[in-house]
Amino acid sequence: MATGPPPPRRARRATTAPTVGAGTSRRAAPASAPTSPASPARRTVERVQTGVRLERRLLGVLKALADLHGLSLGDLLEGIVLHAFEGKAPFPEASLDKIRALKDVFGLDLGAADSHLLVERRGGGRRGGAP
Repeated sequence: MATGPPPPRRARRATTAPTVGAGTSRRAAPASAPTSPASPARRTVERVQTGVRLERRLLGVLKALADLHGLSLGDLLEGIVLHAFEGKAPFPEASLDKIRALKDVFGLDLGAADSHLLVERRGGGRRGGAP
């Protein structure tokens, strides 16, 4: 087997993390988008694909919420986490009302107090796994 330099990496389109709060319902603009003098400068980031496992009903609520805000699931999660890292609430009251309604639709009865008590069902929800 011949050794040599690794193949060049493909260039990735630069994107920015969303602002989830304030009831915005638009996708984040690419880093090359012009900004007004009052708006902060766009931040170029490198995103990676990940295989995160989430509780099924929670994922349903998150995907529906992302869709309502016109965001990808990844953009929504980035916004939530960045707000949480600064101790800020990621959603205004109007979004919290939507979240409560979506929790009812998806049968999500978990809350913050449950976060450290969750255990995965035997079989882990894998395809072909035992229930």
